Amino acid sequence: MDLSIGEVAQRTGLSVHALRFYEREGLFANPVRRLSNGRRIYHEEDLEWLAICTKLRSSGMPLAMIRQYIELARQGTGNEHQRLELLRRHESQVEAQIRELQGTLEVMRHKVRIYEDHLARGEADRLWNPSHPDADQGS
Repeated sequence: MDLSIGEVAQRTGLSVHALRFYEREGLFANPVRRLSNGRRIYHEEDLEWLAICTKLRSSGMPLAMIRQYIELARQGTGNEHQRLELLRRHESQVEAQIRELQGTLEVMRHKVRIYEDHLARGEADRLWNPSHPDADQGS
């Protein structure tokens, strides 16, 4: 089934601008096909790839690495080990990001507890304020 760029935008949640950007950057697994009048047409496999591609992007995979992965996939069989290594490298980076974010979340939860405790005790005025050095430090 042929889909217009507007239909793809609606189904994927990506803007038409984003879809054109993905095409310009060579981020589609297959070249975007065009009708004789120049209008882009997409197929279901393009939507499937876009779902993967947007996850790779949202995980922080650089465009160059996505392009490298796509190029390897386009070459067909024989380079599966290279694709796997590329994905493993990125997996390690995502795991490191998650660990860092987990530490950040712990700090935020600690700060939230401090504010909740102070507000519950009616001591919000004791929360740290740089213009009042006598207030609780570390809050």
